Amino acid sequence: MHATPTKIADVLIIEPKVFGDARGFFYESFNQQKFNQLLGYEVNFVQDNHSRSVKNVLRGLHYQIQHPQGKLVRATHGAVLDVVVDMRKSSATFGQHVSVELSAENKRMAWIPPGFAHGFVVLTESAEFLYKTTDYWYPEHERSLLWNDATVAIDWTLQNEPTVSAKDALGKGWAEAEFFA
Repeated sequence: MHATPTKIADVLIIEPKVFGDARGFFYESFNQQKFNQLLGYEVNFVQDNHSRSVKNVLRGLHYQIQHPQGKLVRATHGAVLDVVVDMRKSSATFGQHVSVELSAENKRMAWIPPGFAHGFVVLTESAEFLYKTTDYWYPEHERSLLWNDATVAIDWTLQNEPTVSAKDALGKGWAEAEFFA
């Protein structure tokens, strides 16, 4: 397992060591001890989530203002553009965002610590996406940052208007969003 920092140092791209031959491939997708060593601190995951979406579906940008979740995310089928936005007022990268392509082919994962809004858009005909989270989902604390907010200015690489949920369509713009200390 190898980690590469992004322009937001706390957000990491993690690449597993893949063993492949004519039969296919094998890799250890998660090891708690190695992951904690990689981060330099202990993280405990309490919930796994799995979603399937079709091309051009955009999910996010979600965060929990209380019970913030750290997330280890990856695509197990297809490809997504994964995006995180720093919502921590005390951070030197407050308001900045990072995007990375995660796919079944590249087998990359992204570590998103608590304090970030997270979302993705499906780039292939369909995609399956796995999330390991460090806290449970509390709908009463969930917030959505508007995916197309002009202040954040994310380039989603979209050819057409994405398909979003009613909840995500009503996300708050940056000026109205709640932030972490």
